[in-house]
Amino acid sequence: MDSATIGRWGEHLAAAWLRKHGRKVLYHNYRAPQGGEVDIVCRHGKLLTFVEVKTRTSTALGRPAEAVNAKKESLILRGARYWLKMLPNGGDIPVRCDVVEVILAEAEKPDISIIEGAFRLEK
Repeated sequence: MDSATIGRWGEHLAAAWLRKHGRKVLYHNYRAPQGGEVDIVCRHGKLLTFVEVKTRTSTALGRPAEAVNAKKESLILRGARYWLKMLPNGGDIPVRCDVVEVILAEAEKPDISIIEGAFRLEK
């Protein structure tokens, strides 16, 4: 599989995992008008969560979340801010930014984990 296919499959598995663990998936692949992106937007109880999904086929080069560098974090936060602007009281809702790691090792069951509050959205 190419990296785009692996990424899409990882996002599909992550969304299913999030639903199974009490999140309501609201949107996939949100792209803000002036740049910015969020893989999955969810409700987790009273929280609105912006989720970045990182998928790898092994951990030989580190954990998937390690690929969320400052530039990527900035794009996610920009997307989250635009999403909040669409809400009537967007500034009043509690938010969290999470990273879901998906490891798709050959001949193994997918390994999925979440880092809740991986980084902060300053309002």
